Amino acid sequence: MNIVVVGAGTMGAGIAQVFAQAGFSTLVYDLETSTVERAEKGIQKNLNKAVELGKMAPEQVNATLNKLRFTTVFHDLVGDFIIEAIVERLDVKIDLFTRLASQNSESTIFATNTSSIPITQIAAKVPNPERVVGVHFFNPAHIMKLVEIISGAHTSPELAQACFDLMKQIGKTPVMAKDAPGFIVNRVARHYYVEGLKALEEQVTDHEGIDRLMENIGFKMGPFRLMDLIGVDTNFSVTSSMFELFAQDAKFRPSRIQKQKVDAGHHGRKSGKGFYYY
Repeated sequence: MNIVVVGAGTMGAGIAQVFAQAGFSTLVYDLETSTVERAEKGIQKNLNKAVELGKMAPEQVNATLNKLRFTTVFHDLVGDFIIEAIVERLDVKIDLFTRLASQNSESTIFATNTSSIPITQIAAKVPNPERVVGVHFFNPAHIMKLVEIISGAHTSPELAQACFDLMKQIGKTPVMAKDAPGFIVNRVARHYYVEGLKALEEQVTDHEGIDRLMENIGFKMGPFRLMDLIGVDTNFSVTSSMFELFAQDAKFRPSRIQKQKVDAGHHGRKSGKGFYYY
C-alpha cells in the first residue's frame, strides 16, 4: 500500500513518520519547499532521539528514511491511502479531495485528520463519498497511540474497518467514532482547556498556577502547557469550530485570551512563545 500525506506541518510530518516506521512507502507533500525541508529535518530529529532513548536501533532509522519521499508537486499525489493534515477549513479540504479524485482511482481511500469538521460535510461534495473517512491522530502523532476512526453518513463500513485494521498494523490504538462535533476526545477534553482559560480570565490564579495544580493531582500536563504543545492556534480553531457546531453553546465559548495569543502569533512551542517561552 502506498501512503500519501498532504500537509507537512507538525501533524503531517508525525503521521508520515509513523507510516514509514511501519514499513510503508510514504510520500509527503506541501506547497512550501521550506515546510517540506523542515518536516524532513524534524523526522530525522525524532528518529535520532528515539535512538538516544534506546527505543530504536540505528539501522531502523535508515530503513524509515528510505521509505520517505518529499514533494511540492501536486501531480505526484497518487496513492492507495491519502490522508490530509492541512488547515481546518471545510472549503479547503473539499477542494483538495476533489482535485485528488481527478488523478486517483475510485478505490483510493481519502482520509482526513480533521479535529472537528464533520466528515459528512467534507464527503458530500467529493466524488465517491463512501471512501472518505476521518482518521484523527493526536499530537505528537509519532508518540500518541490513540487514533479515532470516524464514519460520516456516506462512509463505507468496510472501508472504516480497513482503516481501523491499518491503524493497528502501524502500532496505534484505534477507536471507532460517530460523526458528532468534536468526535470523542476533543468533545470530552475541550472543557479541560475552556475551564482553564475561564479561570485565567477570572484571575482565579495565573496560568502557571493552574498547570501546577492540575499536574500535581495527576495530569501529565496542565491545560496551558498542553495548548502550547498542540498549538494555541490549532486549539483555538477547534474550540471555535465546536462552538458553532453546538449552536454557540456557552460551554464551548472561545476565550478572548486565547484569541489574543493567536492574533499576536504566540502559537506555542512551534513559534517559540505561547503561554510559556521556548
